[in-house]
Amino acid sequence: MLQIIEANWIALAVVLLLAVAVAWWVWGRGTSAGSSREVRDVLSEGAERAQRNTALIDAPSAASFAASGPDILGGIGEIAAHGAEEEVEHAQVLPEPEVAPPAPPSEPAPAAPQSADDLTRIKGVGPKLKTRLAELGVTSFAQIAGWSGVDLAGIDAQLGAFAGRPERDNWVEQARLLASGDTAAYEAKFGKL
Repeated sequence: MLQIIEANWIALAVVLLLAVAVAWWVWGRGTSAGSSREVRDVLSEGAERAQRNTALIDAPSAASFAASGPDILGGIGEIAAHGAEEEVEHAQVLPEPEVAPPAPPSEPAPAAPQSADDLTRIKGVGPKLKTRLAELGVTSFAQIAGWSGVDLAGIDAQLGAFAGRPERDNWVEQARLLASGDTAAYEAKFGKL
């Protein structure tokens, strides 16, 4: 046992000091030699604090306001309604902008009466889009090649989920090259057919 104490004397000294500090904090902190502890109550706080505490005790509780209901809170709704009426009176009525309905597409270039072209050769036109174009009366490269900006906008407005494709995929230029039969120029610009 003596060997354990000699080997750990520093740790034992720290533990002993901590025990003394805790004992002083618990028993001796508030007392001085020969005097007893002072007991604090509401009266020792002074008259000012006592009056404040009395005022808080005597004040009506929040529950009494809630019980009175619409009598107290009803005025708030009236104030908000009056403010809303003033805003409506002073609001400026702006005329709605007139939106012109999309112009119907002008008559596309006349189609070749003998046969329809395979519009799926145009990059961006698949079977569903080919069917939709046929429903709109577009069946040849020459028709697409002859589209003006107005024609393009009119057709585009009728393509539903495919809207934007004609301009993005440059259908008019593709159709011009295909209608003229210049496959070399087409493949140089748009890729292999």
